[in-house]
Amino acid sequence: MGKFNEIIKSDTPTLVDFYATWCGPCKTMHPILDQLKTSMGTQIRILKIDVDKNPAVADQFKVKGVPTFVLFKNGEVLWRQSGAMELSVLKSQIKSKI
Repeated sequence: MGKFNEIIKSDTPTLVDFYATWCGPCKTMHPILDQLKTSMGTQIRILKIDVDKNPAVADQFKVKGVPTFVLFKNGEVLWRQSGAMELSVLKSQIKSKI
């Protein structure tokens, strides 16, 4: 948890993907997140958190469903949304917040 808190307190915007291995929509988002990383490069960091392996982190941010995306910068939540979404929607949401 210490490393996680260190990462989200960074001034580099960090998109946290709370997911589960058994979740179909989470699997759909994997290539979309890869495309997001490719298109945004160093503007953003993407961190994937398996809610089954890290229940304390999921509880800390009250994650009830997967996938849930939370955008952090300097330890603050800038944006949060649950559910799969298209790359264009995800990218525009992030760009409008950072």
